[in-house]
Amino acid sequence: MSVSVIIKWGGQEYSITTLSEEDTVLDLKQSIKSLTGVLPERQKLLGLKVKGKPADDNVKLGDLKLKPNTKIMMMGTREERLEDVLAPPPENDVVNDFDIEEEVTEVENREENLAKIARRVKDYKVEELNPPRPGKKLLVLDIDYTLFDHKSCAETGQELMRPYLHEFLTSAYEDYDIVIWSATSMKWIDAKMKELGVTDNLNYKITFMLDSAAMITVHTPKRGVVEVKPLGVIWGKYSEFYNRKNTIMFDDIGRNFLMNPQNGLKIRPFMKAHLNREKDKELYKLSLYLKEIAKLDDFSGLNHKHWER
Repeated sequence: MSVSVIIKWGGQEYSITTLSEEDTVLDLKQSIKSLTGVLPERQKLLGLKVKGKPADDNVKLGDLKLKPNTKIMMMGTREERLEDVLAPPPENDVVNDFDIEEEVTEVENREENLAKIARRVKDYKVEELNPPRPGKKLLVLDIDYTLFDHKSCAETGQELMRPYLHEFLTSAYEDYDIVIWSATSMKWIDAKMKELGVTDNLNYKITFMLDSAAMITVHTPKRGVVEVKPLGVIWGKYSEFYNRKNTIMFDDIGRNFLMNPQNGLKIRPFMKAHLNREKDKELYKLSLYLKEIAKLDDFSGLNHKHWER
């Protein structure tokens, strides 16, 4: 039988339909090389496992029990791309962001938006990884460009990880329950968190993770329809633990805070990891800020725009 997969790499998708179940993982890597130019020894295919272990190059594709058009995320660098990675970031790499203040009053309390949140509270299934801890505040974190440079090419996720990530999460966990919320599918969130060594870290625990299905669309007067991350979904599901007084959310895209601007802190995006890894101290500084405000009973009087002061 034939095997069809879609490889996700460098912000693009590559379809491979020419392999059979008798072909091996190495054959798949050779096909990927012909499409992307990334040598097999430089490829890391996330989530490709057999009996719970990463699949070796000699494993037959039939043994992986792949569904048709399974999407596989690849990490790897073309030899000639290393120069490109060090180049300055392109203009407008963080898409369609805007200053949210003037839009907020139009959006935050609109009935249809609150109704969408209520539907998410009712229908969205949260898979708890660890139970909420009474008395802890809540930290909600984006992934792409916040914790991880997802556009640059690299052989391992560790190379694209934002500096101080584990130290930051370890420190935050003392005062906050930690939730990951990314505008992608849960499959990719799982893969990224495992690759970064976050999921099973012994020094801190993730309470749960949310994907794009927990987001809602809102209509803004100037920008039309945009997707946002309403914290009301979490507050509705966990009202005994979390609310607008004890929650803070980090994201590199300001529009994600449209439904809860008071709780959002816009983090500087982490891009071009190979160039910026040595000098990026954002998470280190933010760990100090989180520690300072954790002493407060109510965050609603804070203006996170001025967090560095």
